Amino acid sequence: MAITDHVDFNGFMEGVKRRNPYQPEFVQAVQEVAEDIFDFMEDKEEYHAQQILRRISEPDRVVSFRVCWEDDAGNIRVQRGWRVQNNNAIGPYKGGIRFHPSVTESVLKFLAFEQTFKNALTGLPMGGGKGGSNFNPKGKSVREIMRFCQSFMTELYRHIGADVDVPAGDIGVGGREIGFMFGQYKRITNQFTGVLTGKGLEYGGSLIRPEATGYGAVYFLAEMLATRDDGLVGKTAVVSGSGNVATHAAEKITQLGGKVVTLSDSGGFIHDPDGITQEKIDWVKAHKTHRRGRIQDYCEEFENASFHPGKTPWGVPCDVALPCATQNELLGEDARTLVANGCMAVSEGANMPTDLDGVHVFKAARLLYAPGKAANAGGVAVSGLEMSQNSERRAWKEEELQQMLKDIMAGIHERCMTYGRQDGGYCDYVKGANIAGFKKVADAMLAFGVV
Repeated sequence: MAITDHVDFNGFMEGVKRRNPYQPEFVQAVQEVAEDIFDFMEDKEEYHAQQILRRISEPDRVVSFRVCWEDDAGNIRVQRGWRVQNNNAIGPYKGGIRFHPSVTESVLKFLAFEQTFKNALTGLPMGGGKGGSNFNPKGKSVREIMRFCQSFMTELYRHIGADVDVPAGDIGVGGREIGFMFGQYKRITNQFTGVLTGKGLEYGGSLIRPEATGYGAVYFLAEMLATRDDGLVGKTAVVSGSGNVATHAAEKITQLGGKVVTLSDSGGFIHDPDGITQEKIDWVKAHKTHRRGRIQDYCEEFENASFHPGKTPWGVPCDVALPCATQNELLGEDARTLVANGCMAVSEGANMPTDLDGVHVFKAARLLYAPGKAANAGGVAVSGLEMSQNSERRAWKEEELQQMLKDIMAGIHERCMTYGRQDGGYCDYVKGANIAGFKKVADAMLAFGVV
């Protein structure tokens, strides 16, 4: 078959599945993008001739390595680490590092693939990558976490750099872990460069980076509601998660006049019909970050709240929903429940939190539905701004960064509208995000030839 012959969608996906056995998350991520891209590419011969979608769906490289460390009892422990460098057509690889027992090569490949399009949507010069380990920081002492981070970076350092690959934090990796890894990188290389983002303000970090992902998801939600001459004032919001993204999303919703009634963790969710106010959000932040507590403890602190063990919050009636926990947390049946309960908008704070069935339900119902690659791009956008500040040896003021974040999210919304507008005024944000992100990366790849 000549390379200019067109492979149909089913044939393409069969090839992806065959090349990536036992990697369901990665296959799901590719399928979700390919469903929209195939129609867009139909009359664009150069994309077919140069096998652009096939090339984007094959990471530039997947680095796997052993991480040995010593626990406090003197036992030698062994974990596995990865860095997936998916595509650097428009800039250095950029994406977080995740420490969690659920981390696999499939999960990191899906995240790096999604990151490629997310970063393209920001308008900043960043490629897509992701990394992590199956290390579980829960229950570990600070010194154990430090030793693991140092050992992890001892292997990773040779594959990253300010103009090569710039990791950041993700699940299980916050400012503390970034500090340990940056210190080890600096120690090994004898260089002080912007090789990591999410750093402390004392050594090159950026203001509003912790808030950026959650705030950005709400800014995008507000942009969607504005297309219907509506806003967040008086809206009831259901939020999943209780970490950095979820608490800052709840904070911004509250600031814009909405009422958040749920938060969750792996043990279940809490429902507070009185609303999770700023005072309560501050308590959750302190409880989860400093005391490493469980969300169910909220109910002992605030009356009228109830805890629902082993469940997700999607059955609670709401106007808007923000899944901010992890991938595939919102399933098709959950999506049907949200639609039946009158939910009008969903903005994803996590990466691919809705499964394919749920995505199809939201699209069929013509909800205002923002996929993670668009809605949660605020975090990596401010990481990109941190990279710029590091390069210039300067720090921007918080007001400047807040405005830049709003402008970037508004720009992403406009790019999604450009390719996602449908008859009757509806916007398919999934299609718009996929095509806008793909087109930027694909056109850069065309410019480079076959490399």
